[in-house]
Amino acid sequence: MKKLILALILGFTSFYVMGQTGTVSGKVIDGEFNDVLAFANVIVKNTTNGTTTDFDGVYSLELAVGTYTLVYSFVGYQTKEISDIVVESGKNSTINVTLNVGQLDEIVIRTTARNNTESAVLSFQKNSVNLLDGLSIETMQKTGANDIASAVKNVPGVSVQGGKFVYVRGLGDRYTKSILNGVDVPGLDPDRNTLQLDIFPTRILENIIVIKSATADQPADFTGGVVDIVTKDIPAGAQYSLSLGLGYNSDFHFKDNYLADQRSKTDFLGFDDGLRDNPIPTAQEIPLPQQNGEVVEILTRRFEQNLAAQREKSLMDMNFSATAGNQYAIGDNRLGFLASISYRNETQYYDEYIDGQVWRLDDQDPSVFELRPDRTQTGEVGNNNVLISGLAGLSYKTENSKYRLNILHIQNGESEASIFRQVNQVNNSNEIKKDNLIYTQRSITNALLSGKHSLGEDADWTIEWKLSPTLAIIDDKDFRVTPFRVFIDSETGEEVYSIEPSESGDASRFYRNLQEINLAGKLGIDKKHKLFGYDAKIKFGGAYTYKQREFAIDQFAFPILNVPSNAYGGDPNQVLADENIFDADTNSGTFVRRDSNISDTFDSEITVAAGYISEEFKVNSWVNAILGVRFEKFDLIYTGRNQSGDIFDNATILDKADFFPSANLIFNLNEDEDMKIRTSYSRTTARPSFKEASLAEIFDPISSSFFIGNIELQPTYIDNLDLRFEKYGEEGDFFAISGFYKSFTDPIELSFIRGATGQFTPLNLGDATVFGGEIELRKNLGFIHGLDNFSLNANLSVIESQQEYSEDERASRLDNLRVGETLDDNRQLQGQSPYLINLGINFDDDEKGWQAGLFYNAQGKTLQIVGSEDIPNVFTLPYHNIKLNLSKSFGNDKDQRISLRFDNILDDDIESVYRSFGAQDQLYSRWNPGQQISLGYSINF
Repeated sequence: MKKLILALILGFTSFYVMGQTGTVSGKVIDGEFNDVLAFANVIVKNTTNGTTTDFDGVYSLELAVGTYTLVYSFVGYQTKEISDIVVESGKNSTINVTLNVGQLDEIVIRTTARNNTESAVLSFQKNSVNLLDGLSIETMQKTGANDIASAVKNVPGVSVQGGKFVYVRGLGDRYTKSILNGVDVPGLDPDRNTLQLDIFPTRILENIIVIKSATADQPADFTGGVVDIVTKDIPAGAQYSLSLGLGYNSDFHFKDNYLADQRSKTDFLGFDDGLRDNPIPTAQEIPLPQQNGEVVEILTRRFEQNLAAQREKSLMDMNFSATAGNQYAIGDNRLGFLASISYRNETQYYDEYIDGQVWRLDDQDPSVFELRPDRTQTGEVGNNNVLISGLAGLSYKTENSKYRLNILHIQNGESEASIFRQVNQVNNSNEIKKDNLIYTQRSITNALLSGKHSLGEDADWTIEWKLSPTLAIIDDKDFRVTPFRVFIDSETGEEVYSIEPSESGDASRFYRNLQEINLAGKLGIDKKHKLFGYDAKIKFGGAYTYKQREFAIDQFAFPILNVPSNAYGGDPNQVLADENIFDADTNSGTFVRRDSNISDTFDSEITVAAGYISEEFKVNSWVNAILGVRFEKFDLIYTGRNQSGDIFDNATILDKADFFPSANLIFNLNEDEDMKIRTSYSRTTARPSFKEASLAEIFDPISSSFFIGNIELQPTYIDNLDLRFEKYGEEGDFFAISGFYKSFTDPIELSFIRGATGQFTPLNLGDATVFGGEIELRKNLGFIHGLDNFSLNANLSVIESQQEYSEDERASRLDNLRVGETLDDNRQLQGQSPYLINLGINFDDDEKGWQAGLFYNAQGKTLQIVGSEDIPNVFTLPYHNIKLNLSKSFGNDKDQRISLRFDNILDDDIESVYRSFGAQDQLYSRWNPGQQISLGYSINF
């Protein structure tokens, strides 16, 4: 305890002493070469105080409180002078500067220094060799986003599906790659090819970069874009913060009708304490009652008895986070640390939840246009989501090298309880009541060890390497479904509930586990040289990724024997009540039976070995070129079996070796290089996932559908063309207009199996194209009198896709045309949105500490599910989300902030509908997320 008290005293003492000064830090960029400028001079004007940038282009100056002018210079480059830099006690001001070639007159810029990371991202975007867009932590704070999924929607051409998965330029998660600090990380959903982004809180982020054009040093398996999640780096000085937040939704918080499952003692920490563990080992045989009734009784009693969704009062959402960071001088070197922890606990409830409804065309009379109901499903859903994330990092920097170690762990527990009424209209209006209890436990643990080294007398060699192991685990723990058939007693008029396996199925439980190990490594070497009389850079290197995924399902059914079907009265908890469990003496009651399929389990490995080389050079004084080629060797090895018993044991399913060329040209249209035209060509790929290139046959008890793997799947290959004009202005002003075209060979899409409705399989379909345009504007409104503190952010994307039909799909659609209907030559891609709109008005008054923003986001009608036979297409309708954020900074140094946020001001519904020629739209799904009010408080030390 004495040591702890002493450490706290020393910490606060050092904090107080350091608080009498402030720092100015930042990065100096080489405007000639779109790179950092190592060993540039940074001098405090009219003094001898100064420093030089390190090999990373980074500088830091500790200065007494006051106002300063800094002079930035480098031999052969124009000198830049920035005045009115205000240094405040204990604070860091970030000033990033770009120096251009030429012995020109000194450029003087007057500025009020502030930590403007939004401008830093724009500067990075301006000087990048890739066509990209970015989001800074400052922008995320303005929009009030708590996680990446809600923040990234503000990037042009980006949409989010299901609140988790990013689509870039209207292309699904198959064509979007998520990476963490530049390296591969596994996803946490067995049905997806990319990482769900709602698990990353914004508090651990530095920025988000969305790369839209490929270069040779980027992975080849993306088409829409690469979303690079960049976590916080070591701060320039002492940085400590704490934030707290509460959220209230008038639709369900503090009401008694919230649906929940029985909780374990650790649910509030994002993991189960063992309450929901599978009580029967996978290898254990379960006899039938007539074989060994005593053993069956013992095994059945092992299961936790609760099967019913229970009512309780839901509390408010809450969150908190804390960060700490600093760096210290160790001789001539620097050692820094960073630590961050975040916690979020949120609940949602939908009392009129519609999902998974089925409507069909009349398959006998094509003159009938209106759809007829097959299966309707309505009910209530309660959801509790707990997220904990921790980030710890160390950085050590010498004169010519930087080493960094980051460890990130994210723990997520999601509990969902629902009660659905399902009416099967084709079976004499057979009605089923289902209680569903789902607990999903996810975790991802990532380590990143990286190094960067500057070599040579003129620092013309740069070597950068990264090693990153990741472990991802997802457990669906004790997924319970308890169905009862419902009918009306003809005498009493009351509802009667019965267990009828032939009509509703037995009560069932599922235990699903996915574990994936990723080992990723990268090595990049850059060499500066001269070409055609200009500075140039050759880049070469390699990468290797190993992925191993194990997926297993254990499934149990609970039939009843020699018990009246209506004995349990519709109460799910009676199914496994002590008195109703199978009794070997009476040979009656509920017993357990294993229903797992041999094809549910598989073990796969993927390896990707890559090498690349590229050259960045100037064609003349105003044209930059980046030409390169990447080679990737891809192997997928599969172990599993199908229902027929065919076994694959470490069988090579895919073995591909491909070259991926890329070419980027950047045209600087003026001397300041703030007007550019970018053009790009690249060839990329989209590969099948573990689950898709398999023999798996996986049943979903909620939707009553089967996923059937396809061992014959081949990769998709895409040719990409991009063109963009950019204009950078003062005070963060920016304008861009873009066009793009993508041609797909053998695209993969999830399709119905003809003649087997409810069964889906991935197929290589006919060729496809996607083309469209984007326009973005960021403008300070100070040119209008009285609006100096206002700014406008707006972007619009318009996208068209054309997917050729497969033979089965074309035949199915021709068989079900209505009278007067014709079949087009193609349709839009699944998951592709025809337009995306983001609008925002910001108010920012630094002097008084007020900040406000009004934001609007919408995406167009999107093809969600591709129809088959007499089932038409399902489209997600536009969801119009308007939100308002207000915040006030206060305190002596404005180091405290209180914020208020309003979400879904229009109280809009999220809807998907069936659409068919000449027919009225019919609901597939609908729910209302409600109107959320959030209050937050934060303090920086």
